[in-house]
Amino acid sequence: MNRRGYLKAVAVLAATLTLAVYGGPGRAADGQPLTVLVTSHSGSENTQKMPQGVADGAKGVAGTTVVLKRVGDVAAGDLLSSDAVIVGSPVYFANMSGEVKTFFDNWSLKFGLFQDRKMRNKVGAAFATGASVSNGKEVTMLTILAAMLINQMVVVSGGGGFGASATTGPDSPGIDEKEVAEARELGKRVAEFTAVVKRGTIK
Repeated sequence: MNRRGYLKAVAVLAATLTLAVYGGPGRAADGQPLTVLVTSHSGSENTQKMPQGVADGAKGVAGTTVVLKRVGDVAAGDLLSSDAVIVGSPVYFANMSGEVKTFFDNWSLKFGLFQDRKMRNKVGAAFATGASVSNGKEVTMLTILAAMLINQMVVVSGGGGFGASATTGPDSPGIDEKEVAEARELGKRVAEFTAVVKRGTIK
């Protein structure tokens, strides 16, 4: 057998093994749907544009189902059945709101997720809204990510350096299209990264 014939035989064997192991083209992408939970606390209807934007971005990735809930409505089953969790909060005194802090406390105190690290290796991300340009949005996102890291989740950014954010105070016209686009970008990146983690591919 000449070199060309040998290489062709090796290529055919490799393709056969790939089909045997992975079940044919598209299985990794199509066989395992993704579930992304987008949850937040909002003090006004205006700030609901952010979680909706995040959800819309995640939905743009093939095979992704998005569950959109307020933090007070999230149950343990929602967290356990999700492959990724994206949490948003308004800035309260340069930190996450009390409602969001209670949500994370419930992972241990109410849901029993922390004790056995049941959120381990799920993907996490954060977004925040604040009244002014510099009042703690980055700190708020970092505290959300810290809570996820303590639960041994894998955190990613997107939209901005730490997540997506928007300014909503009296000197701002509200959440504008640029900020909504940042939210969509965060949702998209989380879904894409989750696809790689779970399926080995985006498409």
